[in-house]
Amino acid sequence: MAKPLLTLFLSIFLAAAALGQPTQRPEREFRAVWIATVANIDFPTQKTLSVEQQRAELLRALELAESLKLNAVVFQVRPQCDALYKSSIEPWSEFLTGAMGRAQAFDPLAFLVKEAHERGILVHAWFNPYRALHPSATTVSAGHISKRRPDLVRKYGNFLWLDPSDREVQRYSLNVIRDVVRRYDIDGVHFDDYFYPYPETDAAGTRIEFPDGDNWRKYQEQGGRLSRDDWRRKNVDDFIEAVGREIKRIRPGVMYGISPFGIWRPLPEKGITGLDAYAELYADARKWLREATVDYLAPQLYWETARRNQSFPVLLDWWKSENVKGRHVWPGLAPYRIGSNQNFTAEEIAGQIKLTKNSPQTLGAIHFSFKSLRNDLGGVQATLRGGVYAKDALVPTSPWIKTPKPLKPRLTINRGDVYVRAHWRERGAGKAFRFVVYVEDKDGWSYSVLSAAKKSISLSSDRKIGRILVTAVDRLGNESAL
Repeated sequence: MAKPLLTLFLSIFLAAAALGQPTQRPEREFRAVWIATVANIDFPTQKTLSVEQQRAELLRALELAESLKLNAVVFQVRPQCDALYKSSIEPWSEFLTGAMGRAQAFDPLAFLVKEAHERGILVHAWFNPYRALHPSATTVSAGHISKRRPDLVRKYGNFLWLDPSDREVQRYSLNVIRDVVRRYDIDGVHFDDYFYPYPETDAAGTRIEFPDGDNWRKYQEQGGRLSRDDWRRKNVDDFIEAVGREIKRIRPGVMYGISPFGIWRPLPEKGITGLDAYAELYADARKWLREATVDYLAPQLYWETARRNQSFPVLLDWWKSENVKGRHVWPGLAPYRIGSNQNFTAEEIAGQIKLTKNSPQTLGAIHFSFKSLRNDLGGVQATLRGGVYAKDALVPTSPWIKTPKPLKPRLTINRGDVYVRAHWRERGAGKAFRFVVYVEDKDGWSYSVLSAAKKSISLSSDRKIGRILVTAVDRLGNESAL
């Protein structure tokens, strides 16, 4: 079979060349990084930064993302029922202003969206749906949910949590997300792995039950038949599904993604052990993937290939096998672990990315977290630039999201003795997010991926420029005709 296939691919290549069509097309890959704001992990690096310093940090973050050829950032906007943006529902975050509820004129989310889009970088807004107060917080404002509605909040360990079993909690968090989707030009809504909290133990090492007992008793008194574990999972499922429906109702083109713990359930037949997220966090991430509740799933596969009981390729293949409806599986990677043992190197991260490139279902990854890339752990920047991220990439398409395909731009070419200059204008109502310029010269075809802010290119006449073709690409990766 190999020889006929090779002959077929060669004939297609030669036919494309004969017709003046590009023989190279951009890679398709979702390349993202989490920018965590809780406890000032990534941004802002201190609670005491001025507005000017906050703005400068976000610009440096985007400049680094651009230099690494990333095409998306996942920005944490709600770490603990607070806001890294201007909200009438929840207070300004202590991690931003130094004291919860202390207002500032600068809106980081609005600024990030504007600046990222000018660079052709997508912004997914990352919400924590249930965490109400993190132990690193030192202030609580009168406008915080724990003060306004203490009946919705539970203390568990050193944290405060919204109760996932409370329908009013679900409506409240959904309203927060709805507000952002309506008011900000974001490209995605994103949850991480926190649903019911990770189990806490007392001084004796005994597991502490999450305090949702009052709602559990009400459910039973009303004739509920589910077990307590199934009831908890259903409460989480109901919320996850409601968020997806509401996002698509408001803005159908906004992506919806979740990054669950990397192990759905231990898989002894595959040698996989570890925390059981289905039983401990009440997160049935396999269900969300199998039922296409989400546009993408980013399981946190924070382990190296050589890890005996949590091997990256084994887990990646399992998640891929569960993707029966062909959504995106873009694993979470752990550059923060570079140097934690002799096997976890920058090359390990590059190797994991290479594995994702082997299947159309897994063309992408998200790095945790930005600080690891900024600090260049193990020389990861050069490793990415010199190999797996050497060329720009367009995000993979999502055919189940029905949007009009962008129209091809109107192109004008001026040929001079020194330069060949191409200018183009968009056509139609839809706005391009990126442009791809395909150039045929004495060495064959090449391409450049540009942000939508750039609508011209100058090329040296020494290259013996032949054809120039330009396409428009929307935020969902849909490319116009040539």
